[in-house]
Order: sequence, then structure tokens, then C-alpha cells
Amino acid sequence: MREILIEIINNYGYLGILLLIFTENIFPPIPSEVVLLFGGFLTLHTDMTAPAVIAVATLGSLLGAAVLYAVGRLLTKKRLHRFVASKAGRALHLKPRHVDIAGEAFVKYQTAAVLVCRCIPIVRSLISIPAGAARMNPLLFFFLTGIGTALWNSVLVLLGTVLGDAWESGMPYLNTFTDAAVVLLTVIGLILTFKLFGRDS
Repeated sequence: MREILIEIINNYGYLGILLLIFTENIFPPIPSEVVLLFGGFLTLHTDMTAPAVIAVATLGSLLGAAVLYAVGRLLTKKRLHRFVASKAGRALHLKPRHVDIAGEAFVKYQTAAVLVCRCIPIVRSLISIPAGAARMNPLLFFFLTGIGTALWNSVLVLLGTVLGDAWESGMPYLNTFTDAAVVLLTVIGLILTFKLFGRDS
């Protein structure tokens, strides 16, 4: 996949970066790290500039986030309750109250959740769905998404410029960061799940 991403950026420049980051926000398995590091590297050998790469990458992220936020808006509480009442929901031992508690928890921590999660691979895309489902203020959501995304994009693009021809050497460190972040979020998720079910008992 890495070769395909690099070829797209080589052929389409800024537009390629925008489209790839937009797609990555909807389909998280696409590695934005490759796109941004390589984009930073290209600023050393083409007329592309780091600020412009960061800008188009951030725009792509905002467009992708808008799509998933809209998807989240379709997940009304009524529809979630209907899922909980379905055979699949019962198999997962879910109850309508779990939907309410989860919604309350997100609303309570939504500002920190969106800002922090926008700097964590994979989760940075998916956080848009609960934000939409919780009917988070759109202006606040896109403001926080813009800040978090711009920070993430800036770090990776500038890292790509610093590493230069060795830009690929940064990937193992980013993979380690991703693995650590996923483990941490899994632990936090388990703690919240125990609290959720404990509160219901």
C-alpha cells in the first residue's frame, strides 16, 4: 500500500495529499503517517512547501471528519435503543441504560476526547462518530478537530522534512506510538465499561 500512496502523491501533489487524508479519515487503515512524512520529504525536492502540505492535509481531515460526524448524527438515541433491544444487542448484554450512560460520559468529556483523540492514529478518525451521535456543537467539534489535526499534521510533515531521504526511518517510532496509544485507550475503555455495567447493577 505504501508504494501506491507514494505514487498518488508523486502524480497529484497537493490534491493527492488532500484526497488521501480525506480517505484515511473515513477508512483509518490507510496510514496517514506515510502520506505526511513523504509529503514533508517532498518539500525538500519539489516546489511544495511544508505550510501548504499541512494546510491541505488539515482540510482533508476536516472533510473526512465531516462525513463521519454526519454518520454519527444519524445514530439517534432511538436507533441505538432499537439496536440494544435487537438480538445482537441482547447477545452483547446491552441495555437501553447503557446507551444513556455512554452518551452522558461522552458529553461530559467531549472537549478533551475530541482534542486528544485527533492526535492518535485510527482513533483520530473514529472519534467523529460519537461526537455526531452526541450532537456535539458542530462549531466546537470542527474547531477542536482543526486544532488537533493541524498539530498532528504539523509534527509529521516537519518530521519528514527533518529526516529527508531517511523519512521512512520514522515509521517504526510512529508504529510504537500507535501501539502504546491503542493499549492505553483499551485500558481506559475497559475501565469505563466496568463503571458502566457497575452503575447499571
